[in-house]
Parts: sequence; structure tokens; C-alpha cells
Amino acid sequence: MDGNGDAVDDQHPNSSLFPLFPATVSTVTTTSSSVPQWLSNPSFTADLSLINDAVSSLSRSLNVEEEEDEEEENEAKQHQQEKAHHSYELLEEEEEEQGEDSDGTDYDERKRKKRSKRRSKKKKVSKEIGDSLSKYKSKTSHSSDYYFDSHPDPDNLAYGSLYRMDVPRYRLKNPDQLSGFMYCRAHRFSTYDKDADIDALDPKLKSAGRYWSPNNAALEHHKDLKRLRRYAPRNSSDVIPADFIPLSDVQSSPQRGGESSISNNSVIEESWEDEVLRKTREFNKLTREHPHDEKAWLAFAEFQDKVASMQRQKGVRLQTLEKKISILEKATELNPDNEQILLCLMRAYQKRDNTDVLIGRWENVLMQHSGSFMLWREFLHVVEGEFSRFKVSDMRKMYAHAIQALSSTRNKQFRQIHEASKPADSAMVHLELGLVDIFISLCRLEWQAGHQELATALFQAEIEFNLFCPSLLLNEHSKHRLFKHFWDSDGARVGEEGALGWSIWLEKEEENRQRVMKEESSDKDDEGGWTGWSEPLSKCKETSTSLENVAHDDAAAEDFHEKIENEDIEQEDDTEALLKQLGIDVDAGAGGEVKDSLTWARWSEEESSRDSDQWMPVRAKSGAVADIHGVPDEDADEQFMREILYEDVCEYLFSLSSNEARLSLVFQFIDFYGGQISSWVCTNSSSWTEKILSLEGIPDCIWQNMRRLLDDLNKSESKPGEFSLEFLLDSARGIPQRTEMMKFLRNAVLLCLTAFPRNHILEEAALLAEELLVTRMNSSSCSGAPCQSLAKRLLKCDRQDLLLCGIYARREAFYGNMDNARRVFDMALLSLAGFPMDLQSNSSLLYLWYAEAELGNNHVSKLDSSSRAMHILSCLGSSMTYSPFKSHPSSLQLLRARQGFKEKINTLRSKWVRGFVDDQSVALVCAAAMFEELAAGWAAGIEIIDHVFTMVLPERRSQSHHLEYLFNNYVRMLQRHHEQFTLSKAWESVTHGLQIYPSSPELFKALVEISCLYTTPNKLRWMFDDHCHKRPSVVVWLFALIFEISRSGSPHRIHGLFERAVANDKFHNSVVLWRLYVAYEINVVNNPSAAKRIFFRAIHACPWSKKLWLDGFLRLNSVLTAKELSDLQEVMREKELNLRTDIYEILLQDEIQ
Repeated sequence: MDGNGDAVDDQHPNSSLFPLFPATVSTVTTTSSSVPQWLSNPSFTADLSLINDAVSSLSRSLNVEEEEDEEEENEAKQHQQEKAHHSYELLEEEEEEQGEDSDGTDYDERKRKKRSKRRSKKKKVSKEIGDSLSKYKSKTSHSSDYYFDSHPDPDNLAYGSLYRMDVPRYRLKNPDQLSGFMYCRAHRFSTYDKDADIDALDPKLKSAGRYWSPNNAALEHHKDLKRLRRYAPRNSSDVIPADFIPLSDVQSSPQRGGESSISNNSVIEESWEDEVLRKTREFNKLTREHPHDEKAWLAFAEFQDKVASMQRQKGVRLQTLEKKISILEKATELNPDNEQILLCLMRAYQKRDNTDVLIGRWENVLMQHSGSFMLWREFLHVVEGEFSRFKVSDMRKMYAHAIQALSSTRNKQFRQIHEASKPADSAMVHLELGLVDIFISLCRLEWQAGHQELATALFQAEIEFNLFCPSLLLNEHSKHRLFKHFWDSDGARVGEEGALGWSIWLEKEEENRQRVMKEESSDKDDEGGWTGWSEPLSKCKETSTSLENVAHDDAAAEDFHEKIENEDIEQEDDTEALLKQLGIDVDAGAGGEVKDSLTWARWSEEESSRDSDQWMPVRAKSGAVADIHGVPDEDADEQFMREILYEDVCEYLFSLSSNEARLSLVFQFIDFYGGQISSWVCTNSSSWTEKILSLEGIPDCIWQNMRRLLDDLNKSESKPGEFSLEFLLDSARGIPQRTEMMKFLRNAVLLCLTAFPRNHILEEAALLAEELLVTRMNSSSCSGAPCQSLAKRLLKCDRQDLLLCGIYARREAFYGNMDNARRVFDMALLSLAGFPMDLQSNSSLLYLWYAEAELGNNHVSKLDSSSRAMHILSCLGSSMTYSPFKSHPSSLQLLRARQGFKEKINTLRSKWVRGFVDDQSVALVCAAAMFEELAAGWAAGIEIIDHVFTMVLPERRSQSHHLEYLFNNYVRMLQRHHEQFTLSKAWESVTHGLQIYPSSPELFKALVEISCLYTTPNKLRWMFDDHCHKRPSVVVWLFALIFEISRSGSPHRIHGLFERAVANDKFHNSVVLWRLYVAYEINVVNNPSAAKRIFFRAIHACPWSKKLWLDGFLRLNSVLTAKELSDLQEVMREKELNLRTDIYEILLQDEIQ
């Protein structure tokens, strides 16, 4: 046995399996061949009893130890500390006396005896520790591997654990031996001075604090503190396949320079200043080698922001800002046409320059880049947010300049494409989409400033001008002249009853003109030939007579106008006299008369009510402006102010040629007026971003997710929050206004369907608007869906519209009429074979909607609904002729359907790789995933969608609303089966989706729901904070705030969230965040004075929002005086916000009552 063991040792030298206890010849014991070799390691044979003895001795002796290094300054204070210390002790002191003598001399003697005993005891403990360590050192060769904390924290003993915020900072004892990872904590017996590193860096930082002390915190943030950073070695052992093609150019990446400056060592040591110098050298080299790399310049500029955030002095931060500006100026010289660099440069200028200088710089930039909608959009945001310069009329001029400049650029590109006979390229489509977004921003500005009639008229004019233009070869000037004739006529416009569209109206007008000309010509034929000179002579005589009396007519006209003016003066005098009788002095002004702030509150309520009612432009009619005596009427004057002329809209008209831009105009029009519309745009698009940034209230698309989330949170909380968000809802408008608006919207969408026939998104929007209109007008229940009559009428006009059948059937299923829904679905699918192939391509949408309706039917058993859904989906997968449901599909049918789905998905690969993703292909994938979910389980359905996502590049995936809809379906599938898998699967999927779509309300709702089921609230807060810092959006701020408010969270955190949100330059002008902040201070915190300060900050940041101004009158009348409210109204008039109510009307109502 011994010989064999020696032979083995000779063949294999002693190697330590654990570097902590390297093997030595003296400690290796011989073992039998049956014992594994790894048990022979000395780490398993070391005698650890000495360590246990040392620890046990320390536990007995350290309970009576106390820090007494400095001389006491006050005996009474030291006595109190001693009493407080004794309250933490578990063991009684051996020499402590039970009684206390009141004599001060005896007390001093006892204290000296105790100190001497403690010092001797400490020496004894130190000697015991030294003996233990020397004994252990004789056994092992590592004497400095273990240390003992000989100065425990009494608070740890009192509370039973470490305080959660007291996180110790461990220091590397021996940096040279990195493989052992030997970390130790500094203690009082160690030769390592705990403040030596602080003294070495800055001699002013001296303190004997613990690991959470300010000095250690200052050390962590010290710019000269060197840190260890790990990097992957350059010569990696991983072999890259030969056919691997990277998605991006590695050479143009900013991280490329980092590898060149780092050697093969995996760990380097550098301070913050070393890192700044290193990265500066790398960026300089990268920008010299690649001067046209946009990402490199932007990363260099962003790095300056990081450097500035580490500086405490304002002057140093300004110097860093100057450096950033110089970098961007150099980048602009090398890349003069790069819009992203220009935007970054102008934002840097905004932090340094004053308003006048900044506007001048913007004007110079826009003169050179007049065709960039991104630059115009940013410029309009800058001007709109300047309180001192803001006026509605000035903003209209700015928007007119922007639209005219972009429209001229678009017309130039259109002529070039038309002359070359080429299809419209993507650049022109993006330009038209940007033009539509700027136009929508103008309409939103007019609406929020109180000019609702003008916003509605702008939409009507633009839709008529582009969707219903006559099919004539007209240039822009002729087109405007012809449109002026239509606008000034009595013809009905988009949304009004009897509207036909500009082109059809023009055709009917031409027919009427031709008929009138024929009638006139027939009348002339009946009159006969020439009858002499008498009639022409009489006409000439009349003409001469009229010419002789011109002066007399002018004099009569002047007298008439003077009479009218005198009557106006008399009316004003009568009004003033009436007001004086009521005790109101007009000369004193409103501020001198309104003594009660509640009067201003009633004024704001009346103003809000009129804003809700008066949103439709008034059409001019004969005799509406003046009465029979020629004296203007007050109602006629009010209607005249609400009338929109052609001159009010002509500057903002532009032409669109692409269907994408025209559909975007119609979809945003529907969304603007509160219509419910299916997902048509990605949440990463500029249209969605502009809409969210300019919100005054929470729209329905976000509120639906928030409402379900609030219901779930209130159920889980024993004491839910009492804060209501109803005042922020756009749908909180009055029922009469919503009724009229839905009627207007239904008429407009039905007219737009003539320009875009068989568009299922528009058809669904029309049916939903009809539902809202019918349910508000007639609350009684009906047998079918509220949109049943409209759907049948539309189907009579086009019986081959299969998608309209599917939409109507879905609405019937939504209202619980499953039998009607099945009849409609079966009729559409049975007649599918007789339709052309272009119509049969929509079959996947029909099958998917039918299966979803069956699964959502709660009136039957889950097994029956699943069987029906599997039958429907198997017909789609196997491409067999549809037949109504009779029994559960057989195994053969399921196998054929599974194979058919695989083949169909494989045919989509070539289209999806090129970026051609449409509704039909996404519906096919969703149907295949649903089929696998029902047949084989949720894992198979998830696998289908995961496989499909690999067909699309990440760049295209983040900009496609079809793929976003598919991912939302993927998350909903995970939520349905959350009990069958672990947290990591759902959490990773949702967080990965938020990386791609950081502004998706549905994904944030799913994140909160999953976190409430599996994780702690703190983890969700970390997620919110991370997204607010890295990928901020109004949606994430809203969800974070609603989550905290609904849980009655900490006021400090909620205030911090609000302040961080409004401090961000991007969200500083968000009206909905400011309104929510003011409401929180009033309704939850009950701090009106703080709400008053926030309100003034809000109107300074968002001076255009009339609703925000009125919130101050309604909610802050208890802290704002009548004089302050009067001044606010005057400022509103100066900013040219549309005020419809005079304060004297409220005073007269009070006097009459």
C-alpha cells in the first residue's frame, strides 16, 4: 500500500486543488488506493480546531470590550454612554458593583479601576489571538488569510442583524495574487491602516468612521481612486465560424479603440481621471480615422455629459459643455448634412445661450436645411416652450413657415420623381409622414389653446384637400383656387351631415351649372330675335343715372355708418349704466370688482363647459350676422368669431401623394377625436412619441391598461390609495360633446372609406364610433350589437368584404351574441372559395378572429370552446375547405394542420427577411401559435413565435407595429400560463420586450402584473428607475407614478419621481405630468401651498395649455387670491388663449340669483 502510494506521488507531483491551502510534503498523508485523490488535499486535513477555539474565546471576551482610546471630556456624558452601553450587554461584568455611591471621588476611582482592568483584559485577548494565530501559522503557511473583527457593532447585537443600508466595503489585501480572491475587512489589530488610502489621496480627508461614513463615501467618488476593471482578453479561445457575418461594422464602433489600448491582461487598474484620458484618446483616434461616423461623434459628445456629471463646480461643468460644443461643431463641419449631429449641437447651444441667441442660431440652421422635418419639429418645440416669447399668433406663423418650407421641398421631389417616371422612394414617404406629424402638432396646439373650431376646420380642409381632390391635372395654385371656391360655398364638409367630398361636390356643381346654362339658353330661344334698341337704351339710362348718384350714395352710406356707431355707443352707455346699477364699475376693471375667488372658480367651470360644447366651426348663413335693422346681434357676433374662413386655413394646406401619409392623416384624425382604433403604428415611431409628449390627459389606449392594473393593485392592497385619475381622462368630456363628436367621427370615417375601400381598420373605427353614439343616445339594451344596423348597411353595399364580416362578427361576440357571430363567421368562411385570390389572402385574419371569439366565450365550458377553436385552426393549417363545427378534430387532422402550419411559416421567411410583414402573415403566425398552445401546450406555442422572431433583424423589429403586436400576443400567452413556469421566463421575456419597445403601455402593464405575483415591490421600483434613467418616456413615468400612488407609497419617492420627470429636458413640457403633480399635492398630500408653487412652474413650462391654466382656477382658489386669479386671466389673454366667457357674465348671474 505504501509503495503504491509513493509511486503515485512520484508520477504526479503534489498539486493543490484549492489555492487557499496549497499542498506541502509535510502535510500530505498516505491513503489507500480506495480513497479518492481529492480527499488527500490538505484543505480537508487541516486542523481547524484552533480557529474554533480562538473564535469561542473571542465570543466570551469581546462582549465586555469597549473603545476608550481618547480622554473623556465630560464625566456626566461618559456616564450616560456607559449606561447606554450596558443596555446592550448580554453578560454581566465580573467586577461590576451593584450599588452606586453618590460621592464623585469613589466614582472616579471605580472608573479608573475599570479602565485598567479592561486594558489588561484587552492585552490578554490580544495575546490569546497572537498565540492562536502563531499556532495556526505553524500548521499552515498562510498567516494573513483570516482576520477577526475584534470591535463589533453594539447595534448589531441590539437589533439582531446588520442594518440593511450598512453595506461593508471589502478591500483586496494582496492585489498581486488575484487567483485566490483573498479579500479581508480592515480591523483594529491589522497593520493595514483603514484611512491610509484616504490620506494618500487627500490629506484633508481624515476620519475614523466606519464603512458607511462620509469619508469612505467620499473615497468611493474620489477621482484619483484607482479601481480594478476586468476586460476580456484580446486573444480569445472562442472560434468564430467562417460564415459568420456581423450585423454592424465593428471598425466603426466606438468600443473599437478600447481594445487597442488594453493589453492582453484581463484586469487593469485605473482611476476616473485615467479613464477620462484613455477614452478621450480613443475617441480622438476614432474620429480622426472615421470622420463621417455619426455614432462616434455622438458617443464622444455623450461622454462629455458623463464627465460633467462627475464635476461639482459649476465652472468646470461649463468648461465641459464648451468642450462638447466644440466637438459637435467640428463634427458639423465634417458632416454638414447630418441631422442627428445638428440636433445634438442645437441642444447643447440651448444649455449655454440665451433665448434670442438660440433663436438666431436656429434660423441660420433652418435656412440651410429647410427641408428637414426633424429640425423644424425640434425648433417648434423650443419656441413653444419659451414662456416670455409665446403667443398663439406667433406660433401660427412658425408653423406656417415650417409647413410651407416642407411642402415646397416635397413638391420639388415629387416633380423630379414624376419626370423620371419612378415610384415614390422611402425618403419622400418619410418627408410626407413628417409633414403630417407637424400638421397634427399644429392642430393639437390650436385645440389645447382653446381654438377648437380652427383645429376642426384644419382637419376638414386637409382631408378634403388630399383625399377628395378632383381628378384633374392641376398645379398647386390652381388647386388652391378651386378649393377656395369649395370652402366658401355652402357645401357640407368632412364629418358634417350630407358631406359628399370635394370632388363629388364639384361634379354636382358642374352638373347644376350646365343645367342652368341650358335653361338660360332655352329661355333666350323662346324670347325670339332682336327687338330694337329700347331695352339697351333703358339700361344705359339706368347706368348713367346710377353714376350720377354715386356721391349721394356715398354720403348716405357715411350717415348710415355714423348712425350705427352712435347706436353702439348708446348701447355701451346703457350697458355701463346697467352694470353701475348692479354695483359694478367697468372703469375699475375686473380685478377691482371680483373680491371672491369662488367667482373665478365658477368662471373656470363655465369656461370649461363652453370649451366642451363649442368645438365645431360655424357655417356662415345669409342674415346671420346682422338683423333686419342692420344692427349686429351678440349671438351673430359670437358665431362670426367661430366661423373659419379660407384665409384662416390656406397657409397650412399641402398635398400628399403616398398612401402611407394619407392613411396616417386619417388615423391620427380618428385618434385625435377620441375614436377607438386598432394598433396601426409602432410605439417607437415619431407619431406615437409626439402624441405622448403632448398629452393633456390620459388617452383611452393607455387608460385601458392602467384601469385593469389599478383594479388588480387595489385587490391586492388592504388599504388602496384614494387618488382618482378621472380628471385626466380624455373620455371624461360631457356626454353631449361625446355624442356629437362620435357622430361627427362616424360621418367622417364613412366618407374616408370611399377613398380607402375595404380598409378593415377604418371599418372597425366606424363601427366603434357608431356603438359609442348609439349607447350614449339610447341606454336601453338591444338584442344585437349597437353597430348592427350600420354593419348590415355597409355589407349590402359590398357583399364581398370578408374583413367587414369578421369585424361585425367580433362585435357581436363581444356583446355576448355568440350565435349571431357564428352565423356571420360561417357565412364568410363558407363563401371564401368563390372569391378571387386577393380576397382569399385575408382568410388567416378571419380564422384567427373566429378562434379568439370562441376562446373568449364564457357562456360554454372551456373544453367545448377549445374544441371549436382547434377545429377552426385545423381548417386553416391543413388548407381544407371550411365546414361548421361538428366534433373535436381527429388526430390525423391535427397532424395535417401542424405540418401545414410549418410549411406556411417557412414560406414567410423570404418575405420577412426582406422586411415585408403584413397583417395576414402576422395573423398566420398567431394562429399557428394558438393551435400549438391548444394541441401541445404553451411551450410549443411560445416556440413558434420565438422561431419566427429569428427571421427579422432587430432594427426592423423595433420599427414594425406588426411585430410589436405579435410580441404583445406572445406576452399575453405567457400570462395565461404563468402558473406553469418559473418567474425567470416571464420576467426575461417582458424585460427583453421593453428593451425593444420602451414606450409600450401593454408591456408595462404586464411587467407590473408579473411583479405583483412573483417579486417584491422594490425589484419593480428598480426596473422603473432603470428605464427612467436609460430609456425614459412619458409612459414609464406614468406607470411608475400610478404604481406608487395606488399603493400609498412613500411621499418622498413620489416627489422624487415627479421632480426627476419634470427636470428632464424632454419631458419638461409634458402637460399631463404637471397636471398629475398638482393633483397629487392637492388630493393626496393636502399641501395647497406646494401645489401653488408647482402650478406656477407648470404654466411657465406649458403656457399653451388652457386646461392647465383652468386647473389653477378650479383647484387652487383656496390659496390664490382674487387679484392673483385676475392677473392669471390677463396673462392668458396676453398669450392669446381663447377665452369664451366674460367674468361679468358670472357677476350678472350672481346678481340675478
